[in-house]
Amino acid sequence: MNGLRSCVNKGFLDYFNHIGADIFCVQETKLQEGQIDLDLGAEYRQYWNYALKKGYSGTAVFSKMTPINVRYGLQEETEPEGRIITLEFESFHLVTVYTPNAKRDLSRLAYRLEWEDVFRNFVLELDAQKPVIICGDLNVAHQEIDIKNWKSNRGNSGFTDEEREKMTLLLHSGFTDSFRYLHPDRTDAYTWWSNMPRVRERNIGWRIDYFLVSSRLRPFIVDARIDSHVLGSDHCPVVLEMAEF
Repeated sequence: MNGLRSCVNKGFLDYFNHIGADIFCVQETKLQEGQIDLDLGAEYRQYWNYALKKGYSGTAVFSKMTPINVRYGLQEETEPEGRIITLEFESFHLVTVYTPNAKRDLSRLAYRLEWEDVFRNFVLELDAQKPVIICGDLNVAHQEIDIKNWKSNRGNSGFTDEEREKMTLLLHSGFTDSFRYLHPDRTDAYTWWSNMPRVRERNIGWRIDYFLVSSRLRPFIVDARIDSHVLGSDHCPVVLEMAEF
């Protein structure tokens, strides 16, 4: 969201109420406990993971469904950035995640790649128990089709060979990119745009926000879409509709 408080002032609640999702995941909330009083109605339960650093990172889940268990982070004692919330339900796990950015100068690429390995092992452990749905800003355009100017961005943060290979490895470990499963050849489908002038207007974007599902859930995918018309952030919402399983 690049800041939930900013998005609330730019129509977030209108979209939230219109779509009426059973579960709503947000990444990069950029706030601390007590900095927002978000009235989403009595039917939604709110779960927050705040970063220790003010105005940085952070995730949240708003759910009509009551989870069996809620877990914050991968390794809580060494994870101060509020990047993950896992909700366990009767038939599946839901993971909302804000993957670390490698930074423009790639100074955080090594950390990012190590984090990817820990995250993959984490979701595989969950998947061994019951299917997993992963929702989040994964900070990588996986394929050339997922980025407008792939040639000029090759090797840049979010489109390095190393980051893309980690995504491939995650998918090959038993997960499916729901949007590409339904729309394997769709071009010009992006979820993030630079704030540079006229970039979004000309749809010069990246697809870096995903719903990944355990591959055995493929038959239950009803729809996976990108609501690129929704403004208010440099990202736009992605939506997954599943049949009951």
